[in-house]
Amino acid sequence: MPASRARRSRSSRRWPHRVIALESVPANRMRWVFAILCFGLIGLVGRMVWLQVLQAPDLEARARSLQTQRTQPIGTRRSIVDRNGRLVALDEKRFRLWAHPRYFNFPGDDPELIRKPSDVASKLSGLLSIPIAELIQRLGDRDSGVKIAEGLDIESANEIRSLGISGLDLEAYPQRLYPQGSLFANVVGFLNMDRVPQAGLEQSRHEDLQRHEQVRSLRRGADGTPLPDDLDPGMFYGDDLRLQLTLDARLQELAEKSLATAVKKWKAKKGVAIVMDVSNGELLVLTSTPSYDPNKYWDFSPSRFREWSVQDLYEPGSTFKPINLALALQEGVIQPKGMVNDTGSLKIGGWPISNHDRKGNGVIDYATVLQVSSNIGMVKAMRNLKPSLYWDWLRRLGVDSRPDTDLPGAVAGQLKTKEQFVSQPIEPATAAFGQGFSLTPLKLAQLHALIANGGRLVSPHITRGLRAGESLAPPSAARSGQQLLRPEVARVVREWMESVVEKGSGKGAKTPGYRIGGKTGTAQKAMNGIYIPGAKICSFVAHLPVDNPRYVVVVVVDEPQGANAYGSTVAVPVAKEIIDGLLVLEKIPPSNNQTNSQPAKG
Repeated sequence: MPASRARRSRSSRRWPHRVIALESVPANRMRWVFAILCFGLIGLVGRMVWLQVLQAPDLEARARSLQTQRTQPIGTRRSIVDRNGRLVALDEKRFRLWAHPRYFNFPGDDPELIRKPSDVASKLSGLLSIPIAELIQRLGDRDSGVKIAEGLDIESANEIRSLGISGLDLEAYPQRLYPQGSLFANVVGFLNMDRVPQAGLEQSRHEDLQRHEQVRSLRRGADGTPLPDDLDPGMFYGDDLRLQLTLDARLQELAEKSLATAVKKWKAKKGVAIVMDVSNGELLVLTSTPSYDPNKYWDFSPSRFREWSVQDLYEPGSTFKPINLALALQEGVIQPKGMVNDTGSLKIGGWPISNHDRKGNGVIDYATVLQVSSNIGMVKAMRNLKPSLYWDWLRRLGVDSRPDTDLPGAVAGQLKTKEQFVSQPIEPATAAFGQGFSLTPLKLAQLHALIANGGRLVSPHITRGLRAGESLAPPSAARSGQQLLRPEVARVVREWMESVVEKGSGKGAKTPGYRIGGKTGTAQKAMNGIYIPGAKICSFVAHLPVDNPRYVVVVVVDEPQGANAYGSTVAVPVAKEIIDGLLVLEKIPPSNNQTNSQPAKG
């Protein structure tokens, strides 16, 4: 027998084949198995109903909250720019750094390890430029909520984030900045530490300057891809509106420096300079000194937050004489070629009135009255106008009304009652040379624009409105204004004012190649109806060019010191510098009949 067959034989004897008989499964057991499967299926169906029907809204909301990115607004304000787009005020994102020492931990540390404050201070010292010892002192022994630094810019905040230190928290907030410093402080104002507007346009245009922001919600997929459904209306809208001014930063800076120099030289209390477009009332310059830095307003007296040019009243003096002569011409009580006898002094109602030098000038025309600034000549010219009609004209000019302007805080002037003005002869007499009533420098500029533009009373303003993106508004169209004087009356007065610059006290404003008219003023200063001995206000008003008037320049200096302090010595040099800059920046061509002269240098 072969070996293989022998092995198979032994194996079969060792493990005999077993045959298991099939038995039927009891019916009860099958029923139980079937019942268990049915109950399981019913449970699954019930669970699906519970999740997809009853709990669906809650689960969907939880899923959306995980998928949705929400960005809270930080409350920024719109920017302010000058007429050429130069930034005057803007919001920038800044950060506060908070520390929570109980969570201090560095990347790679054991999660249970809490770093010492000195370890964190050594990391932050270089970034914050604060000594380590001072940082440790700031941290103290508090566990949480320690403010370490404020006013951090975006770059510094990103560097701190890159350290990856647990327990440091950066809080974003907007900070109002004024890049031009004090240059526009008098009209723009500022926000306090709580971002509450305190003065200027920041206060008067608060609603316009608030940026329209909303909570931004954006759903993202698992890979971070934005999902297009359920986007909030205006999700991708960006509010980039800016408030544009009519002021020119270049000319404003020139005027501010010149005015500050004059105030310091003459040891005056304060000064103001205004440049106004006579066609539409736009102000290119509105500056006063002393001023303040709105970025550090807490370092200055609150008295500096007032804008003198629109909030303080003064008696205009001789700068009002051209306006008075225009009224007399309008009513026909004097003639363009008329004459008046200047005797040097006279008495009105028992009150003595005289010229500034107490000397007479004889029989002179009205151009000469302005050249020598004759008080007697003005009194004799204006007494031809009935006092009641004279008062009505002052009221019609709005001397005692608040100017129609967007300048914050503008106030009305003061004028005697009609009964006083008519019944007391001294009142119209003193008003003839600009005293006995008061107004603001802004109002004086508006009234001189009336003469310069041919008799229209335009509204002075410093804003052009809100503009989007980088676009700038064109100059305002010529505003009609109320026609109060005949154009020929205004033309005659302008020619008389030109003689003041050519031959009179305004010679310092003379510019080769250009026809410029002007009038100086040196008025007594009154307080509570009483004139202050030795106190005076020096001023100068210029129109240019006389042949095609475009601008009025007003300079007023309060209480300059010195025996030689007059409008011609104090205010005219300031106006001259402003005029020279204006001619260059606005590219004003030489006057038609003086084209052979050299233009002014800027």
